[in-house]
Parts: sequence; structure tokens; C-alpha cells
Amino acid sequence: MFKIKLHWQILIALVLSVLFGFFFPQYIEYVSWLGDLFLRALKMIIVPLILTSIISGVSNIGDAQNLGKLGLKTILYYVSTSLAAILVGLTFVNILQPGVGADLNFNKNVSELGLVSDSLGNIILRMVPTNIFDALVSADMLAIIFFSILIGFFITKIADEYKNPLINLFNGGFELMMKLTSFIIKFTPLGIFGIVAVVVAENRASLPEIAGRLSIYMAAVLGGLLFHAFITLPLFLKFVGKVNPFAHAKAMSTPLLTAFSTSSSSATLPLTLNAVENNCGVSNKITSFILPLGATVNMDGTALYECVAAIFIAQAYGIELSMIQQAVVVFTALLASIGAAGIPMAGLVMITVILSAVGLPLEGVGLILAVDRILDMCRTTVNVWSDSCGAAIIAKTEGEQLLVNAS
Repeated sequence: MFKIKLHWQILIALVLSVLFGFFFPQYIEYVSWLGDLFLRALKMIIVPLILTSIISGVSNIGDAQNLGKLGLKTILYYVSTSLAAILVGLTFVNILQPGVGADLNFNKNVSELGLVSDSLGNIILRMVPTNIFDALVSADMLAIIFFSILIGFFITKIADEYKNPLINLFNGGFELMMKLTSFIIKFTPLGIFGIVAVVVAENRASLPEIAGRLSIYMAAVLGGLLFHAFITLPLFLKFVGKVNPFAHAKAMSTPLLTAFSTSSSSATLPLTLNAVENNCGVSNKITSFILPLGATVNMDGTALYECVAAIFIAQAYGIELSMIQQAVVVFTALLASIGAAGIPMAGLVMITVILSAVGLPLEGVGLILAVDRILDMCRTTVNVWSDSCGAAIIAKTEGEQLLVNAS
């Protein structure tokens, strides 16, 4: 019997969900539970997956020299691609100048603004949990990752009679979580149908208004994201990693479509791990260390969006930013993207950090709220794409032979 591949199932689900949400919004309550259930299933496995994958990955890396070498490559990649994304966004927003003549009456309140006003200064402190069980319960990813790296590293420092059983335990735990992930992946089309149909139904009435008032701003963000996704990152893949960008993109189709639908790089992490390891051929040692870390701190799309949004707001208020102030925006966007959680609308909340850094009014966030959901879907896809590219590039620099090697 003919079987449709998963990425085609997801594409079909996306099309049907848009049609259903637009033409039958009155029946949306009958399908919304599909999306809620799918997201709950993904969120259910995020913490144990990150914990077991990082501990397993770090303990299998071996000594401090190997860990330090891999960590340095990872950080260098994250900083390079995020900075490249921000500069692309800076170029687009200065060329298009979407904020000039913008309607300042298009305002909405954001209740979450007060939650992150001091996040930038607390990023380092948040990495060290006072209670690891609290961090696990609250899904504090920075704290969980830091703790997992320490545990994985110090497992390698104890006697073999204790070390080997612990390594086997976490390797087995990671394999178990991947089996569970594979099961949940089978229901991705149904989950995406429920998620996207709700989004379309909720924004159905405001689509003309959104397109009319903020079209140039959307063009600046989307243009920057497309340039980074289709030019910058493929160049990294081709010339740094010697990886075929087209083959890699095809291998990543399922997590990329899921990232677009869910707007959450953390929720997509189980699918990203599965695709990078099984479809791209990257070893478990690399994926289990780089991808969970990337889902938390590598936010190329979010960094680009924050830069464009801040300068758009400045233009809308008639404030001309100097080159030094724009440099502050670039630097703050880089740091703020690290602190952004891999959840829907996290980038919108983190934009307040950048606005505060350059003295722009926080009320300006209301200007961009109407289109944030659409842009969030796109920037999350770029975040996940960048994570997967990083895993493939670093795997090649470690001498691994991949299934997506450049011909």
C-alpha cells in the first residue's frame, strides 16, 4: 500500500488547517484539543530528554580536552551565526525603513513585559540552580543544561566500577526517550492541524488590517530571515562543513515544518534530535550535546527579529539611532537571544530588554504585537534550521562521515 512520507503528511495538514481555520472558525473547538494534546506530549519529554541526552553526550565525549574543544566550536558557531543574522536584519531594516510614517495608534498591551525586565543581568545567575529539582519542575533550561554538563563531565572522573554503570544508565535513558519521541512523532500531522487551525481562526478577521499597516515591517523581518536561512546558513554548510545544503534541508523537513507550526524550538527538539541523528547521520555524541544547548541559547531568527523590531520602533517614534546606539542594539540582541526561552512569543518578551538598553519606550511593543505570531513561526523555523546546521558542521569538523556530505 502507498504510504505518504511524514513531511508530506505535515504539509497536507498545514494546508487543511489553514482552510479549516479560515472557512470554519465556528467549529475550531472540535479540533483545538489535537494541538493541545500534541504540545503536551512534546513538553512531557523535553526535560528528561535534555537531561539524559546531555549527560550521555558529555560523558561519552571523554576528557576535559575533548569537551572543551567541542564546546569552543559550538560557542564559536552560535556567536558567528547569530551575529551574522543580526547584521542581516540591521541591513534590511535600514534599507526598507519600515517605521517611517508608521501609525502609532496601533497599540496593544503586553502583560508579560514586567517578567523579563532584568533577565539580561540574571542570565549567568540563572545557569546555577539553587535547587535542581525546582529547576526540573519549572523546566528552567539554562539551569538544567548547566547541571547536566557538570554531571556528565564528572561521571568521567570517578572510578570505572561506578562510571560504566552510570554511563550505561544515561545512554539507556536517552535511547528510551528517543523511542518515546519516535512514537509521538507519528502524531505530528494531527497535532499541527489543531495548532495552525486555531491560529488562523483567531487572526482571520484582522488579516487585512495586519497586512495593510505592518507589511513593510513584515517584509524587513521575513526578508532578513529568508536571506539568513537560504544564503548565510547554506554558505556555512557548504564551505565550513562541506555539507550539501539541499540534502540537509530535505533531511530536516519534518522538524522544520513542526517548528513553523508550533513556534517552539524546545517543543521541536525531540524531532530535531531524531532527524539530525537518523537522517543526517550525525553521531549521538554530537547531537546530544549541541542540539539541546542550541534549542536554548542559539536563536538566530530571534536575534534578527529583535534587532529589526527595536529599530522599527525607534523609526516609528521618530528617534534616529546613531551608529553607536545601533551597535548597542546588535550587542544586546545577541545577548538577549541567548536568554530567550524556546517557547512561543519569547522573542517578543525579550525585545523589552533591547528597548531598555537604548532608551526606547516599552509601549512600542504594542506596534508589533499584531503580527508577532506569524513572525514567531518563521523565526522559530530559522532557529531550528541553524541548530541543525551547527550540528552537521561541527560533526564534520570532528571527522564524522555524514549522510548529507557535499558531493
